[in-house]
Amino acid sequence: MAIAESRISSTMTPRTGLMTHRQWPVPNRSWFMRMNWHDLLFMHWPVAAESLQQWLPERVEVDLFEGQAWIGIVPFRMSGVAPRFFPNLPWLSAFPELNVRTYVTVDNKPGVWFFSLDATNPVAVRAARYLFHLKYMDAQIRSTRQNSWFHYFSSRTHRNEPPAELEVEYRPIGESFSSTPGQLDHWLTARYCLYTADRRGRIFRGEIDHNPWELFDAQAIIHRNTMLSGLNVELPDSPPLLHFARQTSVIAWANQVVE
Repeated sequence: MAIAESRISSTMTPRTGLMTHRQWPVPNRSWFMRMNWHDLLFMHWPVAAESLQQWLPERVEVDLFEGQAWIGIVPFRMSGVAPRFFPNLPWLSAFPELNVRTYVTVDNKPGVWFFSLDATNPVAVRAARYLFHLKYMDAQIRSTRQNSWFHYFSSRTHRNEPPAELEVEYRPIGESFSSTPGQLDHWLTARYCLYTADRRGRIFRGEIDHNPWELFDAQAIIHRNTMLSGLNVELPDSPPLLHFARQTSVIAWANQVVE
C-alpha cells in the first residue's frame, strides 16, 4: 500500500527571485477553462489513510500531513465557467457545486483527488465526465444567504450512483488571513493540480492557477451529511476543521496523461 507524505516548498520567479504562491511553474501552454469560485466552506476531518488508499489507483498515493490523512467536503458556488474565448452563458456558466476530496501525490507532485463532484448543471456534469474523467454527478442544490449565514442543501439525483445529501449552515468568523506554507491550513487548500483516471487506468493531471487564498475561520451547523456513505470512510467524533473563502478566480489547463 502506497502512502506518501509531501514536503511543502515554494518556487522562485526567475525574473525577480521572489517567492511565489506555487510549488512549481504554471504549464508552458495555453489554459483551457476559466471560472470563479464563491463562498466556499472547507470542512476537513482526519481519517485513516488506508480507508482512502483503497479507492485510489496504484500510482496515486494518499498524501499525509505530519503522518495524518485528511478528507474534505467543500460546498460552494461557481460563476463565469466557460472555455477560453467563449462568452459566459447565463444558463451554463453559473451553478452550485459540492466536492468530496482527499489529498494525494503522483511522482511526488501533490494535488487533489475528487471522490465526487455534485452539481446542478447537467451539461457541465456530462462535459466534465467526458473531457476530464471527473466523477461529476447530477444533484439538486440550493444555496442561499441570510445575513452572514449561508444555507446549503444538496441531494444527489444521478442515475446509478449512491444517494448522498448535505445540509449545512455556515459563516465566516474573524478577520481574513493568508495561510503559511508548512501549516495545515495551507497544506489543505493550496493545491494547484488535480488527479483523475480514465476507464483504461491511465492517470491524468489537471493544472489550475489562482491567487493565494484569503481564508477565514468558520462556524458550521451540519444538519445532515451522508456524502461519504458510498466510501466506507469513518469520520471521527470530533468536529471538522473549518475554513471559509469568499471568492477566487481560477484558470485551468486541459488534463494531460501522467507518463
